[in-house]
Amino acid sequence: LKSFLFPTGPMRFRPCIDLHSGKVKQIVGSSLRDDPDQGPVTNFESELGAADYAARYQEDGLTGGHVVMLGPGNEEAALAALRAYPGGLQVGGGITDQNAVKYLEAGASHVVVTSFVFRDGKVDMERLNALLAAVGGKEKVVLDLSCRQDASRGGYYVVTDRWQKFTDVTVDEAVTQLSEYCAEFLVHGVDVEGMRQGIVEPLVELLAEKSPIPVTYAGGIRSLEDMELVKRLGKGRVDATIGSALDMFGGDLSYAAVVEWHRQQQQA
Repeated sequence: LKSFLFPTGPMRFRPCIDLHSGKVKQIVGSSLRDDPDQGPVTNFESELGAADYAARYQEDGLTGGHVVMLGPGNEEAALAALRAYPGGLQVGGGITDQNAVKYLEAGASHVVVTSFVFRDGKVDMERLNALLAAVGGKEKVVLDLSCRQDASRGGYYVVTDRWQKFTDVTVDEAVTQLSEYCAEFLVHGVDVEGMRQGIVEPLVELLAEKSPIPVTYAGGIRSLEDMELVKRLGKGRVDATIGSALDMFGGDLSYAAVVEWHRQQQQA
């Protein structure tokens, strides 16, 4: 195993706010389409606004969470969340070198980027460097390596464009080669995202073994037992996000219990 460049502190629960058409929703990740008439499959739509969730996360002392804009029509809600919890949330979805600074100035701690830097199946280093120049360096950048398994090629490949388009870049390659260009990685296991059927265990193990910088896993977590599994397989190096399973998003896992679990980890 390689040596790690960052201290492996206690595992953290990282909260999320997923936005679709301006509303806080939980959706099945693999059901996202460009055509608005074709999905997505929605697990939950909240009557509360994004700013309400942001304020709750601030109240509970949770940091490092993310706001994800899934498609158009979400900018206003995202900015409201960032202003409600300045410095407490990352933001992703349609981020480019042209708009990144706007979100940072609105209160985002980091910008989360995928499709802008993965183009035609490859990493576009010119775009990545332009982004870093725009925001003043890698410290404000999170690269989203959300991925799906490709049975024909073997391994987990980064997917872009609302998780529909496979790139030629494996997660293994990406975490190794791109760690010098960002502060953290965010990795959605898209095949299980929103399904509440358990985590992608080999992916969590891969992230723990290969990533030399902080990394957050999302996808399929349905219980505190799953959080413990991420903690064990991730060797404490992999943080985790829970979405559809939480009672605040229509699921049956107590958000309050997860926050309490998170606090216990920090005190251990």
